[in-house]
Amino acid sequence: MKKSKCHLSSNPTHAQMIKFYSKTNVKILYNTYRYYSNQTSRGNNLIQKRRVVVSGMGLVTPLGIGIENNWKSLLSGQSGIKDIDFKDFPIKLPVKVAGQVDKEQFQLSASKDVPIEYKLASSDFIKYAIVAAQEAISDSSLNFKEMDTSKQERYGVYIGSGIGAFDDITLTNSRLNQQPSLSKVSAYFIPRILINEVSGIISMIHQLKGPNLSLSTACATGAHAIGESMRKIQYGDSDIMVCGGTEACLNPLAVLGFHRMNALSTKSNQSKPFDKDRDGFVMGEGAGILVLEELEHALNRNAKIYCEITGYGATGDAFHISSPDKEGKGALRSMQLALKEANIQSPLEIDYINAHATSTPLGDQIEQNTVVKLYESFGVTNQNHKITMTSNKGNMGHLLGAAGSVESIYSILSLWNNLIPPTLNLNEPSPNLNINLVQNQPLQKTISHVLKNSYGFGGTNASLVFSKYIS
Repeated sequence: MKKSKCHLSSNPTHAQMIKFYSKTNVKILYNTYRYYSNQTSRGNNLIQKRRVVVSGMGLVTPLGIGIENNWKSLLSGQSGIKDIDFKDFPIKLPVKVAGQVDKEQFQLSASKDVPIEYKLASSDFIKYAIVAAQEAISDSSLNFKEMDTSKQERYGVYIGSGIGAFDDITLTNSRLNQQPSLSKVSAYFIPRILINEVSGIISMIHQLKGPNLSLSTACATGAHAIGESMRKIQYGDSDIMVCGGTEACLNPLAVLGFHRMNALSTKSNQSKPFDKDRDGFVMGEGAGILVLEELEHALNRNAKIYCEITGYGATGDAFHISSPDKEGKGALRSMQLALKEANIQSPLEIDYINAHATSTPLGDQIEQNTVVKLYESFGVTNQNHKITMTSNKGNMGHLLGAAGSVESIYSILSLWNNLIPPTLNLNEPSPNLNINLVQNQPLQKTISHVLKNSYGFGGTNASLVFSKYIS
């Protein structure tokens, strides 16, 4: 009897194995690859990655409190950047403006139900996150406090900050210098400056007893918090994650520090991403918090689903303490990893890119060049496809650790509404690549996938893909 062509002996040679697997079973191998590409190994176990959706969002930014106020301000081209004056600082600073949260409006939005101990232990960056988290949780129609403990243990918090409570440190030190006394240091001083207290306090307010930690990756913090929260849900460690970034460091010493790095705008005193006259970024403050949820969990409670998070990439440049790699290699790999996980075969499927673009001469140029390289790596030249990419930092400045999550929320709102807000203060693009940077007016466009990029000092990169939810 003639042996089957698919037969492989019990003790095959190396050459026989190569021939068998490369010719006979190509289709089997391909189907096996497709099955396992959406799985991952954990120890000795192979698990199916679960789908993750966004079911709630909350914002505190220089453009206002709440997602509705922010979205209206973005579409109408408003700016939250205002004059700032550090009167008591011994040195006159050349920095004249900053993206500032309206304190009166914020106080009206602050919850009266937060226990006094948590208020005393909260510096501004924590307070911003508390309000943004309350909106996000309310937006998701969840009430964690009414759930039994077993469910509370499946819900976690990953909220980070790039710098944290700079004001508390400098003001406490100033008081001590003026009047040396033990009483000049608050009993809440340490909790107020610890970055992880933001996740801790929000977990206490809402009784979230699952994974709880805070990330700090400079200006990529918010995006990394979203990506790592996505992983927690994908791998089954949690069903819901409250995540994002927050920042409040409009402190004269912090401003001076960034100025000494030649990072801030001092000539135009404007945030002008991609514009030929950009001369540095404008500092800002705020918080952006999202509720991520495992898909079946969201469907079972008939939750509103803004989008699905389909891809996440995280890489390091290993290049410089503050400057990006001029070749953009780490940023390119981050985008490629995010697209690969999202099963996007070509960047032509990406309808919109929300850029990091802080308004620095070098950074904005490198970012544009790297995006072009992304398309070229898939055989797409920027001559035959116009890329749509914007930056939100012209409206509010650079929110540092909160930038990635705030701008992710803006990206999701663009996906949800098929509408892209314009890049503010963009008069003459530079470099003038074949990229639609959306000047002057919002762009109506059907959007299925958005790519969001965030980068930070130390060469840290994060990329996220948000996709329209398809059942």
